[in-house]
Amino acid sequence: MTYVSTTPANNGVNTEALIGARGAFAETPVAAQFTFKSTCDWIEGTYNRNSISGYFGLGQEHERKRTFSIESDHPEVFAAADRAPTPTEIVLAALASCLTGGVAAVAQHRGIQLHSVRATVEGDIDVQGILGMDPEIRNGFSAIRVSFEIDADASDEDIRALVAQSQKRSAVFDIVTNPTNVAVTVA
Repeated sequence: MTYVSTTPANNGVNTEALIGARGAFAETPVAAQFTFKSTCDWIEGTYNRNSISGYFGLGQEHERKRTFSIESDHPEVFAAADRAPTPTEIVLAALASCLTGGVAAVAQHRGIQLHSVRATVEGDIDVQGILGMDPEIRNGFSAIRVSFEIDADASDEDIRALVAQSQKRSAVFDIVTNPTNVAVTVA
């Protein structure tokens, strides 16, 4: 049974602007081509800091209102200082963030009021691959599990549909589940 609310949903997502962007990009597809950037500086050991401040989109470069930083390190069990999450944990956080933001956007578009959304993401990795101990063991995740807890003015069926649509439109889900061409160069 579908829950029908008598008050409009307010999940903080401007879906009218997003729908408007779809129309504008349909008329000018080249404007939909974006390039996002991150610059990573080594600090010491396995400790690094990424800076994110600009991107290319709508045919031009854009500067963010501020520069964002994401630090990464490794835990003490790998003889590191454990000053920040590992890069693999950042990937899991990116997946959770993208899916959760998608749930909010889809819920807003469908008029579903959210009260709380929590995504828990777990990834399995065998570090024997990373350490070069066995060439048959991959370096990356062998499995990733995402579990949602959602409180919303909606039926269980509608909530599952929110998550399914978010997954369908998630850029990070696509990046994690499909091959991406990656070029690494040295300047």
